[in-house]
Amino acid sequence: MVTSINKTQGEIRGASKSESHKSGKGLDGNFGLNLLPLPTNALFGTDGIRGEVGELLNAPLALQVGFWAGMVLQNHSCQTGPVILGQDSRNSSDMLAMALSAGLTAAGVEVWYLGLCPTPTVAYLTSISEAIGGVMISASHNPPEDNGIKIFNGNGSKLSPALQTEIEAGLRGHTVTGKVSNCGRHYSRGELVSQYGETLKQSLQQTVNLQGLKIVLDLAWGAAVGLAPKIFTQMGAEVICLHNEADGDRINVNCGSTNLEILQATVKEHDADLGFAFDGDADRVLAVDHTGRQVDGDYILYLWGKHLQEQQKLPDNLIVSTVMANLGFERAWQKQGGNLIRTAVGDQYVQAEMIKTGGMLGGEQSGHILCRHYAITGDGLLTALHIAALVKQAGVPLSEMVDQSFETYPQLLRNVRVIDRDRRLNWQNCQPVQQAIAQAEAALGDAGRILVRASGTEPLIRVMVEAANAELANHWTNELVSQVQQHLMV
Repeated sequence: MVTSINKTQGEIRGASKSESHKSGKGLDGNFGLNLLPLPTNALFGTDGIRGEVGELLNAPLALQVGFWAGMVLQNHSCQTGPVILGQDSRNSSDMLAMALSAGLTAAGVEVWYLGLCPTPTVAYLTSISEAIGGVMISASHNPPEDNGIKIFNGNGSKLSPALQTEIEAGLRGHTVTGKVSNCGRHYSRGELVSQYGETLKQSLQQTVNLQGLKIVLDLAWGAAVGLAPKIFTQMGAEVICLHNEADGDRINVNCGSTNLEILQATVKEHDADLGFAFDGDADRVLAVDHTGRQVDGDYILYLWGKHLQEQQKLPDNLIVSTVMANLGFERAWQKQGGNLIRTAVGDQYVQAEMIKTGGMLGGEQSGHILCRHYAITGDGLLTALHIAALVKQAGVPLSEMVDQSFETYPQLLRNVRVIDRDRRLNWQNCQPVQQAIAQAEAALGDAGRILVRASGTEPLIRVMVEAANAELANHWTNELVSQVQQHLMV
């Protein structure tokens, strides 16, 4: 049974929904149809090309990206085959997907167009088919006015930096070898999405089902609206859905994995066993226990890792995470006999380290979880199914499983908006900020951590402070944020 409940956060708080989140921003007039000058810095960030539509991202750029991606993928493939193309629900996704398809077919590539689907769908279908690559149109957790282009190679992994550089060389007018002998064709292949859904169900053992669990799903008006409720229901769960229509104006707005408030209230209101919140393209997920408490990626990795460890399916008891992983998680996992390797923030770095070390489980605190037993990339639906199955098999509430795992160190994360791209990307050259970081690190010693970094997907400087107590974390967070605001926002 599926119940649909769609409330805006404004309704929860007794306020009206703001119109400022409409995704028409940046799409007025000619929809940004002029090919704008490319920025001097690299186009590809930690998760493809991403930005506000009508500024950097427009149809002419997408067409060019499609063409050069098609050329590069063909040059580096040992076979001929299609490129699989999917998108999320943003209003700009249709435009960008069609422009990309035009560019790909102009490069002589056949396009299999999936339409609305989660990002992991593109990665999975690319990996099991004769496809030479895949492209997903999405800005993940970003607001509606943003969008992005994610490119996968023929095995379903994120495209390597070397191939991204080749595509960018073509965009900037440099030589990319290859010759187009024929135009490709565009085919609508939406039926393939159900094949991905069947694989998700098959990843659980035949004897595992979710009968007896009441689960709330927050689908963020995004890519998983058609798939997630069906799969959880078919697995036997009673499902209550939030934000379960494809809505390009409201994707990620006050909902999904970036805002758990409505999900938390709904889980408690309906006495549900647990809840899951996805981002706009469903490649990441956060959980909520029956008390409404957030269960982030650190807890998900610990619980799933312990289960795999008990089954002797975790080589070297290794989990790969990022510099954002909480110290409490790391030290508890070490007491469990486990090893933790940290990478830079970004699931592509986690994936690369897993491949390098043979690790089978990895992910991010933000909810990107990769389990190579079942998938080659981060998958929110897969993760949610397996965590729900762990709860069912354990026969105890998720809250009890979390209570018996570890306590997090107080960790504060503050975002400072720095519009000037050069200042943001070169923040390390700011001596007052560096001096403040050194002072904070000296004061905390081994009882805490400092992490300052530029976001790879948004115009933000992220300041994270982790300390043995909340007072210390709050003090040094305020000090560092003040320095960033004073010296980088001017």
